Amino acid sequence: MVKVKRESLARADWVDASLQALSRGGLAAVAVEPLAKQLHTTKGSFYWHFADRNDLLEATLQLWEQRETELVIASLDVTADAATRLRSLLRLAFMSVMVNPAHGRGSVELALQSSASEPMVAATLDRVTRRRVAQLTELFTELGLTRSQARDRGLLAYTAFLGHLQLAHATPEMLPRGRAFSAHVNQIVETLVGLRP
Repeated sequence: MVKVKRESLARADWVDASLQALSRGGLAAVAVEPLAKQLHTTKGSFYWHFADRNDLLEATLQLWEQRETELVIASLDVTADAATRLRSLLRLAFMSVMVNPAHGRGSVELALQSSASEPMVAATLDRVTRRRVAQLTELFTELGLTRSQARDRGLLAYTAFLGHLQLAHATPEMLPRGRAFSAHVNQIVETLVGLRP
């Protein structure tokens, strides 16, 4: 739970709390009164920083997009070869599934996927999906695949990630634990990188 002194409360505190609520309870959990209670403040504080719930939701989606897509892509070592960058990206994505399947990084992704009919969420998911698949396509292209083959492989890798995320959420007992999970992820990564066109 986020505990912030009222006098130090900023817009970023509301957005962080909103992202946490989204991971715990989906889009419905992003509600002003429960967040104000969690932050030990009033609704007035919320309206000081945001016009309405949609304004908060937009800021929350922007933060998630920045953290889970743009910063991840920016963190890739541009001096490394394409295969190394691709393996790093795929390992990071698949390993993040088990960071905390109930309330971790992947839980926001799942919450957003289940709310894809909401226009604001749909627009964010569209941008994120296109950006992620484009990055994967670029890396597979650098490995020598044609643009079409690289896009197909990028799409395969991304759908494998989403399926893996859903499996970890719905039936986590199906996945290995500890070192066995690391070996499992390595096998997925090597399969995706090494598939023949």
